[in-house]
Amino acid sequence: MSDDAQAEAGTADGQGPVEISEELGRHLENKREELFEKLEIRGEFPPAVLEEAEARTEGVEAEIQDELDERKDLRELTTWTTDPIDAQDFDDALSIEEREDEYVLWVHIADVTHYVNPETAMWDEAVERGNTVYLPGYTIHMLPPVLAETVCSLVPNEDRLAHTVEMHLDKEHLGYETIDIYKSVIESDERLTYSQAENRLEDPDAPLHEENKLVHKVADRMHEQRKEDGSLVLNPARDRAHTIIEECMLKANKAVTHELMWNRGVEAMYRVHPQPSPDEWSEALQEIQDLDGVSIPGSTWDDPRKAVNATLEDAPARQLDKIQWAVMKVMPRAKYMNDPFGGHHALNFEIYGHFTSPIRRLSDLINHWIVYQNDVPENLIELCDRASDKQKDAEQCEREYKTFLQEVGLDPMAVNNRGIEVVDEDEAEKTL
Repeated sequence: MSDDAQAEAGTADGQGPVEISEELGRHLENKREELFEKLEIRGEFPPAVLEEAEARTEGVEAEIQDELDERKDLRELTTWTTDPIDAQDFDDALSIEEREDEYVLWVHIADVTHYVNPETAMWDEAVERGNTVYLPGYTIHMLPPVLAETVCSLVPNEDRLAHTVEMHLDKEHLGYETIDIYKSVIESDERLTYSQAENRLEDPDAPLHEENKLVHKVADRMHEQRKEDGSLVLNPARDRAHTIIEECMLKANKAVTHELMWNRGVEAMYRVHPQPSPDEWSEALQEIQDLDGVSIPGSTWDDPRKAVNATLEDAPARQLDKIQWAVMKVMPRAKYMNDPFGGHHALNFEIYGHFTSPIRRLSDLINHWIVYQNDVPENLIELCDRASDKQKDAEQCEREYKTFLQEVGLDPMAVNNRGIEVVDEDEAEKTL
């Protein structure tokens, strides 16, 4: 058994799906239908949208060949994706190089707006849906999977259209020396799962070992730097593979919105996160300080985000959830706005927006269009409100569905990690 296969076998996905009866399967289906109706979440795609998506998957190779004249050809650049084992579409890929006085980090994002633009029925449907809704064991997509999981997905060993964010980073501070955003053609060398990426970091002889090692070195420094700057890190125990993806995507998202704001002077769909009031923060810190075995370092009380970070690092594992919950309770909702006013409090970024997930978030799709057109949709404010509202609906749907799973005796995390299989009771008895 290879190391990669071994890494997978020891994880939740190696345990097989959670088995349930047909009756319980019907209960879950009814609950989902009830939630979708209540929160106006669309299930099936209209036939016209599916037909349009299907048509855009034809003649892809020739179309990409035609696009090469207009785009930067990055197919020779070592590139790979890292995603959960059950990911169905891969919308971001990485490349990295170390040079004498800088790092060059490329974040390649699926060029969804090449296929889905305001002239299409798929665009209107995406606006209607607002985002992909992820429930344990069940997904309601924003874009038709027939398109998202094929031509938009950065699968290995196939030419794909991408929107690349090329960042030249100063070696000392990892600040942006230059940011370049352009349309490209890439070819991913490999699709890694998170556990495979961890394996590659361990094994000096494995393919992509050096690249993962280098990108982790840079991502880890970016992570530490964010914490020092006062970015809130509620999950201190992230593994290395998740750290790589999280930090590189944050860096790319930030680069795109900086470029739009400062260099181009066009509006974008910004992610704005207001801060809690001083009283709310002090209430949260007091609640944390009162927990058994937990102590907030005295030097950090002046900056609540740094206080929480420092406390989480030394707190007993049994108290982590309570600390996170104390913070989440006082946090206002983040929302999408056409003005970055106030910035993103939790991340401590003055300007921030989403760009790296156009297959599953309307905000990213809109920002791709703005970067490409260098202009904003006339109804940008309306689109910001739409994206914010639908995200709220998706979160409520997920919360209520998880609660229901617990009520019927299922572990939402196990269902999420392993999926569900409906087993015929009579058949099951026969095989016993």
